[in-house]
Amino acid sequence: MIKTTKKLALLALFTGLAACGETPSKNEFIEGIDDTEIKAAFSSKPDFRAIKDVNEKKATFFNFLRPAVEHENKRIERERQFLLAVQSKLESGEKPDSEEGEYAVKLGKMYQIALERDSATDNAINIDEKWLGNMLKRVDVLPEALVLSQAANESGWGTSRFAVEGNNYFGQWCYRAGCGLVPASRTEGASHEVAVFDSAYLSVQAYFMNVNRNRAYADLRDIRAAQRSAGQLIEGTKLAEGLSRYSERGHAYVDEIQAMIKHNNKYWRQG
Repeated sequence: MIKTTKKLALLALFTGLAACGETPSKNEFIEGIDDTEIKAAFSSKPDFRAIKDVNEKKATFFNFLRPAVEHENKRIERERQFLLAVQSKLESGEKPDSEEGEYAVKLGKMYQIALERDSATDNAINIDEKWLGNMLKRVDVLPEALVLSQAANESGWGTSRFAVEGNNYFGQWCYRAGCGLVPASRTEGASHEVAVFDSAYLSVQAYFMNVNRNRAYADLRDIRAAQRSAGQLIEGTKLAEGLSRYSERGHAYVDEIQAMIKHNNKYWRQG
């Protein structure tokens, strides 16, 4: 299991809270998963501006981004299963082996919950229930209904300048001069730019890590953890309640995303 779970892409560190999300400052990867196929699927994109029929545009948009959402959820599910397996070991009185420990350290860095080595015991890695509990709140799936509705809302169904020119479907910002596209309506004195991604897939990947790590979305993660604990479906409409800080519009934004999820119900395969 460890040899396969090691093959996981590691997204970059995020900095600061933006009104519409965050963006990685650089990309790093754990040696592993072969992303060639999924990246190839996003080597080109539809011209959404040219699609006039509303139903056709919606179906084309959702079908375009859905493979990236599924890919990220599968990656996260593998990571989560690893954590649950380690938790099961601890509960049975066993200790994770060194390979599991090293992989746990990498996941801790990825999700920004550090796992320290104990120098007093030859740098042994101390995995405990508290660390696992915190990690399991972050390492969890996001329903496609939520992800795709936000993408449609933030990108104007793939027609916005930022989606067309920068493959940015979630309005994520960056803060270094030249890191992205300068918004035409940027407030005087502001320095943020809208991040540019090499592909739509990387935009989806960055969104997942943003929602799963950013302190601004702790409420969403708490709602998801409560659904898990109650044995309920991880459901997008409910999770949207934890997104009031994703937009300057606050609860009005949440209401809009929830309405989109319900209105487009026929397009969802899950959650």
